[in-house]
Amino acid sequence: QSQSPSQIPVAVQCQEAQLVVTVHRDLFGNGRLVSAAELSLGPAACKHSRLDPSRNTVTFSAGLHECGSTVQITPDSLIYRTLLTYEPGPGSNPVIVRSSPAVIPIECHYPRRDNVSSGAIRPTWAPFNSALVAQEKLLFSLRLMNEDWSAERAFTGFRLGDVLNIQAEVGTQSHVPLRLFVDSCVATLSPGADASPHYAIIDFNGCLVDGRSDATSSAFVTPRPRQDVLRFQIDVFRFAGDPRNLIYIACHLKVTPAEQSPDTLNKACSFNKAHNTWAPVEGTRDICSCCELGNCGSAA
Repeated sequence: QSQSPSQIPVAVQCQEAQLVVTVHRDLFGNGRLVSAAELSLGPAACKHSRLDPSRNTVTFSAGLHECGSTVQITPDSLIYRTLLTYEPGPGSNPVIVRSSPAVIPIECHYPRRDNVSSGAIRPTWAPFNSALVAQEKLLFSLRLMNEDWSAERAFTGFRLGDVLNIQAEVGTQSHVPLRLFVDSCVATLSPGADASPHYAIIDFNGCLVDGRSDATSSAFVTPRPRQDVLRFQIDVFRFAGDPRNLIYIACHLKVTPAEQSPDTLNKACSFNKAHNTWAPVEGTRDICSCCELGNCGSAA
């Protein structure tokens, strides 16, 4: 005997920014109705948002990142996971119990390379830079990492000849896949990118110009660990004729939609001394040609 949607014990709708879980109060199909107060969603134990007495259903609506849900990123999907918990309340006689607790896993899968559906994406999402950034806080970070990139490096000083492992990263609550770029990095002896003297490490919208200098191996690390992470290595240096040993590095980070092809304005290019050419972390080699000219002011 087929069940109508209202009779399915737990039904899940994966919407563009939230998941909707509808629970039939006859959760176990034994005629014993559970109470809405005995149901909660996620580790945060979110309560229901709607009751339908005519259908005997309890509905939970929660944002994809709310109620303690977790997200797993695979090459093809973003998978949001949470739990529906049934915790029976004490009966009229506390000596005995007539039902057991239950935990029901909930999952929503979103493709990384395509829209969820043509109808679900609202028109306001179309202008990516204005609409997404207005809705989401993009949390950029720049960290010095240890030799195998597994953890942040404890700052204990560097010697000439050492290599700096620098990791740029962006965090966002959106499930729109992003690709991170480092537009520029400037080293100075005092805070502020405009301080003097200063030395450009990355310039011209993602050209790692320090790698063009003599006797350096400075370069972007390829491939990326994730699209929203970019790593690069810099040979340690100091400013000539200045006794100060503390150097400040200020970088400008930006993101594009991950499906957007890199171009002359959005790229990560290193200089390969063996072949005397510039090469990108991703994209076609021609996007790096402007690095040699020192002018990448317009998209190809």
